[in-house]
Amino acid sequence: MPETWRRLVAGESGIGPITLFDAAAVGTETRIAGEVKGFDPGAFMDAKAARRMDRFTQFAVAAAGMALHDARFTIDDSNRDDVAVLVATGAGGLASITETEHVLMERGPKRVSPFSVPMLMSNAAAGQIGIQFGARGMGGAFVSACASANDAIGLALMAIQTGRATAVIAGASEACVTPLCVACFDQAGALSKTHNDDPTAASRPFDKNRDGFVLSEAATVLIVEELDAARARGATIWAELAGYGASMDAFHLTAPPPGGEGAVRAMRAALRSAGMRPDDVDYVSAHGTSTPLNDKTETLAIRTVFGAHADRLLVSSLKSMVGHSAGACGALEAAACAYTIRKGIVPPTINYGTSDPDCDLDYVPNQARRAPVRTALSNSFGFGGHNSCLVLRAWRDRHRW
Repeated sequence: MPETWRRLVAGESGIGPITLFDAAAVGTETRIAGEVKGFDPGAFMDAKAARRMDRFTQFAVAAAGMALHDARFTIDDSNRDDVAVLVATGAGGLASITETEHVLMERGPKRVSPFSVPMLMSNAAAGQIGIQFGARGMGGAFVSACASANDAIGLALMAIQTGRATAVIAGASEACVTPLCVACFDQAGALSKTHNDDPTAASRPFDKNRDGFVLSEAATVLIVEELDAARARGATIWAELAGYGASMDAFHLTAPPPGGEGAVRAMRAALRSAGMRPDDVDYVSAHGTSTPLNDKTETLAIRTVFGAHADRLLVSSLKSMVGHSAGACGALEAAACAYTIRKGIVPPTINYGTSDPDCDLDYVPNQARRAPVRTALSNSFGFGGHNSCLVLRAWRDRHRW
């Protein structure tokens, strides 16, 4: 995360031409994505074990190992039965699904790998993390499209609050830059198609000329536990996970309701969960996909929740730099919120050049901004009408309120 944070604060885009497959040969109009470059699973796990994991699971195991190291957290016989693993995904082992289908159709059922099911199932990441690190508490995958990560982290908070776990390895992973996934979103008209020759300019949340999101892959894992346990161990406490709220639109599978009423209910529920008022929030990490409808609707929803305070909020979208990693986006954005709180720097929304009258908040355009941030709200909204919001705050602040 430190290198990712450095690049976010610098306003650097990670979007580029697709290299994981030949997009020209596939024939999709969109030929750019946010790929995890230079990933070597052997640096994080046994090579034999890695060969039996889909790319999304490899990402998750690697991220979990880094999170445990950062938290100075050791899983052993004294605690393993109380350490939970909740790792979300939107698509699961999509590459394994399509590869297995190809083998079946081209070479027949006898050539299908017996390891196919453990590679493609959505809960494979959680299961493999349990195996690799010895966590034996509750576990599983939460799948709610682009709200998946926030829901997994929110469930982790609830597990700690209710005593169902003493610590939770929580987050999400996605490796959806595949021919099938790109083609599906391409045909749905959701992807940016006008910047194949200038990939870093493609994702432009809240800009008037936005024309769709950029698909990307990512994995982020957090260690969620009680404050006293983290302090006793001498762990670096990045932030307090203070609240979680979720809702369903019950309106349409892919479009938000006018005014973002479902998003409004999720943000308000997150604030109630944290015992906070709207004017306690300093920064909103927006879902900010760079699609015409999402950005307009999210802006309206923020204005409804925060009222006059909306004009004092800092709002930005990391997707302008890293693209949209579907079910994994919320975990990365939650981690960035923790860094924002700890470092006092708000990442920018890059590629913001032309204001849109329908998007009239302070989106921290193009350059990071130093600002004291005690409380951040992070939004994730997914197909299916799923809305999920987290509240993070500086943990020391609660002793001063």
